[in-house]
Amino acid sequence: MIRRPRRTGAAVVVALAVFALCLVTVISLIQKLTGGKELVSYDSVATRLHDIGWSDPIVAAVGAAVIVLGLLLLALALLPGRPVVLPLADLDGSAAGVTRRSVRAALTRELDGLPGVDARRIRVGRRTIRVAATSVPAPGEIPPESVVGESISNALQRIGLSGASVRTRVRELRKEGRR
Repeated sequence: MIRRPRRTGAAVVVALAVFALCLVTVISLIQKLTGGKELVSYDSVATRLHDIGWSDPIVAAVGAAVIVLGLLLLALALLPGRPVVLPLADLDGSAAGVTRRSVRAALTRELDGLPGVDARRIRVGRRTIRVAATSVPAPGEIPPESVVGESISNALQRIGLSGASVRTRVRELRKEGRR
């Protein structure tokens, strides 16, 4: 049960571009019908397009740009995104999942309970969870990476996300005036 994100970004860009083109066309047509000055003159656009030949470099440049844009949008639509829901261990044959945000929140709560951890950054991937913690401890109180890693592994076991590997890094920040 891996739910992937919708590819709304590419669809929104294309929809806004088509909407803007249609809006300019409609405004220009209304202005032409009412006899006012046109936003974009149909006659000037038609004349310019008629004067351009197929062998002009502008035609090749615009064609190449359209091809690159089309391939980029196609790649965005076809390539899978990062999973939004991560699968949990199967219990009784039923599929269940947990969101990345929920995993990150649970791990944040777990690290907040550790003494000596001042700040943390948690990145939840499909197979790897990276935890970078910093601490401003009193002398001798910095939690070792093994303690942080074990705490994170225990939290993942309670959640049921057992297939992920954990990478931890604990860095000590020195207080001002102490070196």
